[in-house]
Amino acid sequence: MSGFDAALALAGPLRKPRQMLADQEYGGHSSLHDDAMAEKLGFKAGPIEGPTHFSQFAPLLGKLWGKEWFERGCFSAHYQNMVVEGEAVRAFAAVPADGATSTRVWAEKADGTPVLEASASVGPGRTLLDERMAALKPPEKLVILSKLHVGMRGAVEERVRMDADQHMGALYPFSLKQKLAAITENSPWYSDAAASPWGRPIIPLEMVSVLAEYTSAQAAFPTKGPAVGLFADQEIRMVEGPLFVGEDYILRREIVALSESKRTESFWVRTRIFDATGKRQVAEMLLNHATLKHSYANYDAERAAI
Repeated sequence: MSGFDAALALAGPLRKPRQMLADQEYGGHSSLHDDAMAEKLGFKAGPIEGPTHFSQFAPLLGKLWGKEWFERGCFSAHYQNMVVEGEAVRAFAAVPADGATSTRVWAEKADGTPVLEASASVGPGRTLLDERMAALKPPEKLVILSKLHVGMRGAVEERVRMDADQHMGALYPFSLKQKLAAITENSPWYSDAAASPWGRPIIPLEMVSVLAEYTSAQAAFPTKGPAVGLFADQEIRMVEGPLFVGEDYILRREIVALSESKRTESFWVRTRIFDATGKRQVAEMLLNHATLKHSYANYDAERAAI
């Protein structure tokens, strides 16, 4: 008992995350993370990928919930403002009441500009993205995503793994080992089996996003292009975690929502991650793929024709 009602929060150090997607390609063209493409679309430079910031929360949430956070934790984030290399970011976590299984977390630039808002929790329960999805209105006229529908599933079950030295492809032109050389918050748990509480190196939270998107082209969702997209909302949940380096997994994708804003068309995909047998779900990711309308050359003409 302190005798005070002031809300308390944990704060991490200011970090300058690295941009590792400058050479990213998808759909046969450069992505928003390429400086020239970003400037063409009205941004000052290629932004750092959103889940890169998740690593800054690992020490805070580990402090709040210990080992359980890495086994059953859920990080549910809405991205607010882009960060470019050289900008400093700090992570915050509100200290929950004793026994609480959810709390508010957020990240800010050094000048206070918001980067993301999120909920963090352990075990089942309502998340920030549950609330955001519940408030979605049906899109009016989809052009780029006109062939998609809620309930559509990926064309195949995708088989993935992440070895320490494995290059993660055109979407993620680096390996886990290279990421760990640049990650804002490293841990021996990510590379040393003897140091890990699970006896094996675990995949960092931000790299779960890489694992889940590594084979995403195999889903063959029929979107129009070329067009440039970005992550607008993202949730990663451990069901029976953590995920391990060098382990085989099966991915199953499903479109769970479609939405639209003035600038974007979005499809929300839930990717369930199973063990190699395909019988036991170990994690999942919910991702709002937002496509910039003005990056699709035929957008205005096709919308007018609807």
